[in-house]
Amino acid sequence: SPAPTSPFIVIFLDCSELFDRLRPPSGFYRIRPKLHQEPFLVYCDMEDGGGWTVFQRRRYGRVDFNRDWVDYRDGFGDFKLWNDEFWLGNEHIYSLLSEGKNLVKIDLMAWDGQRSHAFYENFRITDEADNYRLQYGMYSGKAGDALTGGGGVVEQWSACLSGMQFSTRDQDNDRYRQGSCAQENKAGWWFNRCHAANLNGKFYRTGMYKGQYDNGVVWGTWKGLWYSLRHTTMKVRPLLFLDAMGSGAGEI
Repeated sequence: SPAPTSPFIVIFLDCSELFDRLRPPSGFYRIRPKLHQEPFLVYCDMEDGGGWTVFQRRRYGRVDFNRDWVDYRDGFGDFKLWNDEFWLGNEHIYSLLSEGKNLVKIDLMAWDGQRSHAFYENFRITDEADNYRLQYGMYSGKAGDALTGGGGVVEQWSACLSGMQFSTRDQDNDRYRQGSCAQENKAGWWFNRCHAANLNGKFYRTGMYKGQYDNGVVWGTWKGLWYSLRHTTMKVRPLLFLDAMGSGAGEI
């Protein structure tokens, strides 16, 4: 006869707790950052030191990231295979990051296979009532601080994303008064006037691209605004997670 099964299924707070307890392989698991909410499916990257909860990934351009507010709020994409593309959803990202005291790693890959990365401490967003306003702390890494705009004072004035609310093509919350950054850049993202980083932009199947707007999958401080990246991943784990960082290449 089959072995009895337990009626209790342990749901962990995030991928770091799952890694600490079980050391499972990378894959999709259900987590529950807040006890009052329903568990939801995430991809856990157990390489690169382990314990990373992935909330954004671009790989092949098969998933359209030019979507409305509700899609970005609730999440979209494929959540089956290890290389699927998705946006976890701003509500889930809010619950995952709301405590602060975390480390977000952004993994980037160019079309020639070159890789880079950026770290941000205490990365968080506010709730929907405040339009998921972005906040983050200290930057480190190799790709440059594109979220803050890079460059000088003028670039930061127009492109710094700290304190910016989230915008989509149907809900404009940016500071650009001559138009809509989300509509021009084909993405839901945190925009100022407009950006030096936009990882949800239009997926071009090439590096250098041309267009009316710099609307590719861009990290301006690494490859410039007119180079659209091949692979990107945004992932988070607790700031005090003490396992090895790895080489910085990561699983993207």
